Amino acid sequence: MSILTSPRGKAEVVHCRRTQSHDIYCIKNLIRKFTQKLFGNLNVIHLLEKANLAITLHNDQEEIMAQATFLDYPNWNIARQHDWVSVFRELDSEIPCTPLNTLFMHLFVAVDEYSVGCCKEIIRTVFREVPELHFIFLIVPSYMSLGSTLITVFEQVGNAPSLLCDEDFTVHVCHRHSHRPQLHIREARVEDHDDLMPIFLRHDTVLRETYGEYFLGELIEAGDEENHAVVCEVEGAAVGFMSVCSRVNMQLLHECFDLGPFHGLCTPHPDDVLRPPPKPGLRGSPGAELGRSSQDTQRTEEEPQEAVSPEARERVQGRITKDAAVEEASSPVPSGNTGEVEDTGKLSQEHSADDVGYSVSTASSASVSLPEETGSFRPTYRGASAAFRIQLFCVDEKYEARSLDFMNFVFGLFPDKNFCVISLPHLTPEFVLIQNFVKAVPFSTCTLEQDLYIFHRAGLLKSITIRLATVSDTPGVEKLVSTLMLNKSILEDLKQYNEARRDPDGTPLQVFVAEVAEQVAGVAVIRDEMDIEYIRSHYNIEDFIYFSHHQREEHGRLYHFALNPVFRHYTKFFLKEILRLGYKSCLYYAVYPQAKEGKVQRSGARSLTSALHYLVPVRPRRQIVYPLEKLGTNAPSKEVSEDAVSYALNHTNRKLTLEPKITINAKIVVVGASSVGISFLDTLVFCSHLKFSNLTLISTHGLPGKKLLGSEQRKFLASEYELHLRFSR
Repeated sequence: MSILTSPRGKAEVVHCRRTQSHDIYCIKNLIRKFTQKLFGNLNVIHLLEKANLAITLHNDQEEIMAQATFLDYPNWNIARQHDWVSVFRELDSEIPCTPLNTLFMHLFVAVDEYSVGCCKEIIRTVFREVPELHFIFLIVPSYMSLGSTLITVFEQVGNAPSLLCDEDFTVHVCHRHSHRPQLHIREARVEDHDDLMPIFLRHDTVLRETYGEYFLGELIEAGDEENHAVVCEVEGAAVGFMSVCSRVNMQLLHECFDLGPFHGLCTPHPDDVLRPPPKPGLRGSPGAELGRSSQDTQRTEEEPQEAVSPEARERVQGRITKDAAVEEASSPVPSGNTGEVEDTGKLSQEHSADDVGYSVSTASSASVSLPEETGSFRPTYRGASAAFRIQLFCVDEKYEARSLDFMNFVFGLFPDKNFCVISLPHLTPEFVLIQNFVKAVPFSTCTLEQDLYIFHRAGLLKSITIRLATVSDTPGVEKLVSTLMLNKSILEDLKQYNEARRDPDGTPLQVFVAEVAEQVAGVAVIRDEMDIEYIRSHYNIEDFIYFSHHQREEHGRLYHFALNPVFRHYTKFFLKEILRLGYKSCLYYAVYPQAKEGKVQRSGARSLTSALHYLVPVRPRRQIVYPLEKLGTNAPSKEVSEDAVSYALNHTNRKLTLEPKITINAKIVVVGASSVGISFLDTLVFCSHLKFSNLTLISTHGLPGKKLLGSEQRKFLASEYELHLRFSR
């Protein structure tokens, strides 16, 4: 909420939100002739369908005051959608714009009386909502001035010609530092106590009641080589606090969490025991190899998807967080407090090649039943601890989006550490900082009431690039997917793409790689969606898109997605770049049922993926049973009426690439697979903006449909599921 004042002194309270479809009529009414000259004759509905971010400003009466639309490529055809970076680097080499830190304004409209205030408020909101963003570009015809509103936030960079006509356009830029700058991080001082205490008390009073009124000052004074306290500062006042410690109870973490993807948070050692000894009867057998491979696969892939829990001394509610599953020493991490726009590649020259290499996130298989865990084997790590922990963290809500600014500085305090860990109670609401962390997977025997989150120093690198794969990427992809059960399928798709760019049946195929510090850190395989009529008729896809505004070739299906867990927080960026570089507007991912009587119901090899967190589930439609023989020539097409292999459909599109998605870690247990119980779980699972990571169903008969039971037993299962779904909403 903000208060805008017009030149006549009239005040108006305004609120920001994402643009919705019912705003379109008001947006059209705000378009003037001057707007059309600046941005062209636009189809507003089509523009909003393809926008990465659209912000609406409204007053207390829900009247639209302003609206702005942003995409990840320039308008006016001054550069191709997939190759605009080189054009803008030529304009001004001092602006380090990349697809990660840049957006383009394609439309801005506002009520004339409040236009300047609305423009500044929208720009501040965009920089807050997209922490990685540093530059917003605006392109207008060279004969046009920006007017009295946009000139207040944009400055001219240069001129660029159109690719389609003989006309020049002027390029303007808006910098983050002018509106929401990065936070200044420094060592804490005792005098920061008075600035910080109101922020702490806003969320929780337990610490003060437990340790006394001046616990914060005492904590700052107690700093030494193992314990550090840092603050973020705005205009001379401390607005955030973080306490870190290098003592970590590695034994406890190894007992409770599967830390294999992170080498146990320890430095590699020649005496490490990472695999169980082979059983005499299975030595050298393919089954033994598959068991080992799939166990590694589960470990490396599923950590973003599972609930977790370590131990902490104090629980701090709200946005105050504390770690206490930790009291030993040693770990490796990133360095100094460099700017976020700068390429931090230099900090990874020593670490990324080796340290990043052993923590490969992969995608496990949906096409093969995963074997059971190998007994109670736990890896043994002999190396020194490579982690430090966050003990206490709090930041003012106004600056919460910049929480990651702390990490560069605190990694510099521990130059021999590569991991930062934090543990939180299950019920702690997810806040911005831990959205950049990877959640560790607990063992089934874990009894800690905490979740463990991990961040690697290489995750601070901003030099990640997404591009189409080449033949030279094959060794890097092989290394990345070596623990995947479907690694052969991925490598075959990569080979097919490099040879023909399409499948033998003619289906267009694209393979993308994520590259960091000249290493392959991720790979994705997509194909054109060939069953789009089936999807439209069998799933409620139009809950998320206006179907008529998407061309057939703009629909793609995601087959494989693997990303190093160190860079998991770049998953949304990876998906966004796939859409931009692949000229797609929608992606679909199908999850097929598990094996049934030894066979898997699927039409092609696809891997499960950690990207599922960033996709939205799509509800299936209730189908009409057509009397095809009676209808004759009036019968619907086979794509609509034919029964195909059923699957769960997940989806993303350009509008969703910058949408937040919140994880709910609270344990939710449903007893009984009745209609009501299944309907309740269905409602939770299909929440597009929430992810419930800890759902449990207790049923003595398993899930409905697994076995045929007697009439008495069936009374306890969901026989009228669809009916209850209609009334449960």
